[in-house]
Amino acid sequence: MAFFSLLFLLLASCGGDDEDVTPQDELKLTFARLGSQAILNMNVVDGEGAVYLGFSAPVDVSSSDMFRISTGGMVLDDTETWNARHDQATIAPGPGWIEGAEYTLRANGPLSSSEASSLDELTLTFSILKKPLKVARIQVDTNRLSLEAGAFNTGISVSQPMEIAFSHPLAISPQSLKAYISVEGRSQVAFDIAALSDTVFQLQFTEPLQDFTTHLLAISPDLGPATGRDFDELILSFFTGPSATPDFPILTDDELLTLIQSQTFRYFWDFGHPDCGMARERNTSGNIVTTGGSGFGLMAMVAAVERGFITMGQALERWEQIVSFLETADRFHGAWPHWINGQTGAVIPFSPADNGGDLVETAFMVEGLLTVRQYLHQEAPAETGLISRIDALWHGVEWDWYTKGQNEALYWHWSPTNGFQINLKVGGHNETQIVYVLAASSPTHPISPGIYHTGYARSGAIVNGQAYFGITLPLGQAYGGPLFFTHYSYLGLDPRNLQDQYANYWTQNVNHSLINYQYCVHNPRKFFGYSAQSWGLTASDSYVGYSAHSPTNDLGVITPTAAISSIPYTPQESLAAIRHFYYGLGDRLWGAYGFYDAFHPTNNWEANTFLAIDQGPVICMIENYRSGLLWALFMTAPEIQQGLETLGFTY
Repeated sequence: MAFFSLLFLLLASCGGDDEDVTPQDELKLTFARLGSQAILNMNVVDGEGAVYLGFSAPVDVSSSDMFRISTGGMVLDDTETWNARHDQATIAPGPGWIEGAEYTLRANGPLSSSEASSLDELTLTFSILKKPLKVARIQVDTNRLSLEAGAFNTGISVSQPMEIAFSHPLAISPQSLKAYISVEGRSQVAFDIAALSDTVFQLQFTEPLQDFTTHLLAISPDLGPATGRDFDELILSFFTGPSATPDFPILTDDELLTLIQSQTFRYFWDFGHPDCGMARERNTSGNIVTTGGSGFGLMAMVAAVERGFITMGQALERWEQIVSFLETADRFHGAWPHWINGQTGAVIPFSPADNGGDLVETAFMVEGLLTVRQYLHQEAPAETGLISRIDALWHGVEWDWYTKGQNEALYWHWSPTNGFQINLKVGGHNETQIVYVLAASSPTHPISPGIYHTGYARSGAIVNGQAYFGITLPLGQAYGGPLFFTHYSYLGLDPRNLQDQYANYWTQNVNHSLINYQYCVHNPRKFFGYSAQSWGLTASDSYVGYSAHSPTNDLGVITPTAAISSIPYTPQESLAAIRHFYYGLGDRLWGAYGFYDAFHPTNNWEANTFLAIDQGPVICMIENYRSGLLWALFMTAPEIQQGLETLGFTY
């Protein structure tokens, strides 16, 4: 009992006469935004939307005019609203925000609250950003150009005006604006400019833009100071579409193919080396003649006789000249070098170590020689002697020597000073299948069949079997490689029914060509000028030198021979390309010897060269598409038939 009495006294002594007092919290500004941007601490903001204020407790709203906004000494009209709890206010200025202006927002007096002590003063100062000038839209006819860096703007009309819309009104005249804009294609483009409004201007080109050409539109950053705003330089590329009229009168497809064959044939006939009749490596090669390209030229001459471009007598005279030259030119175990001096017959080194026989170039020559031989008539006295001389050249090639005695593969090169130093095996799948077919067919220096399988087929490693764009590729590297793989061996070797244990070669060549076509149509690297009408990647000259162009080595260079020489495999796609090259691009691609070697649409670059190894397949493969003539001739050679059977081919 004493314990409870003591506890009561202690509790009583802790009490007092006053009631408990809890101090009120201070009313605070919790946020201040203009739109979504904070306006505390002298912020510079975009000026989009109203001012939003948030408080730590409900505010006693005594009027609809509790705040004022001023700028430049002027108080602006505004509209003020509160949320239901009265802890958030929205203040919208009547005239809108002025870019570059500084604003002050003040409470018209202390802000009170029933739940907190008053906020005696509220002042905020902020500035509205002066936005940079931007291009909002560029449009030609209905084609609105993308303004993104690296955008792919293509198919732009050559004749319609261009509209440029800016983000803000321009306080300068159209003529003044013109000084800051340039358009360049292959040269500066002249234009007039007119104002459609204070933000939209129209460029009317004095002349139609050049068709199928990359243009650069540039707007200088100096436009910024002239308009009182910042402006980042705009550089935009675009690629024009077709012109209203073709470059040449329209022909039937048959007439056009004849024209291409006849014009291209002039490279081998008119431009053949005068001393030996062989084909120069290229139109700038002087005395350098090429063995493989001359073999293609021999086959082209057969087609030329059949088409009436030259007479049989003229062809015989040229063939006699070429055979006479080959009989005395440098040979290395029967193989001719890649390059030969057309005046002397001496080897011209292709590289420091390559100053001897080139078996692949030799195979292309023999392919041509045998085609000519099969075209000649045994019963014609003037032709019998030439047949015998061709046989002697063919029999003199020591194919077996180029195995290095190892019976595993053929080797590309041998030099009297460097031997087999280059040590490059001839292996597939590529342009070299004809080398093994000829080597197995040789009546005098044949190779054993096993060398084809370990050498060319690389013990089965040539098999691919993958699909690209939904198209299965039986053999070779990814995407097939350059398209000349489907041409060089098959100028004479007929792929239509050719098959061995590795592939059907018609399927191989058709699918390889279609993959190349589809790659250009899909254009994954977004080069200008690639399309269903403008395609074909193969080895050729380029703006950076000679290169073996392919889907895995795509430099933006299209080579006409690629699509044209694939016409047996892709007739519709190739004819579309032929029409485009001639009617659409003929003003820059068509020359004295047919189509120039290559072009790069993105860079507005066209080669001014012709190459024998690119011109020859154009004539020969068009002929095979039209008549099958060269295939029929080469395949009638009894040695070739025997060689194919020895290697296990059906044909």
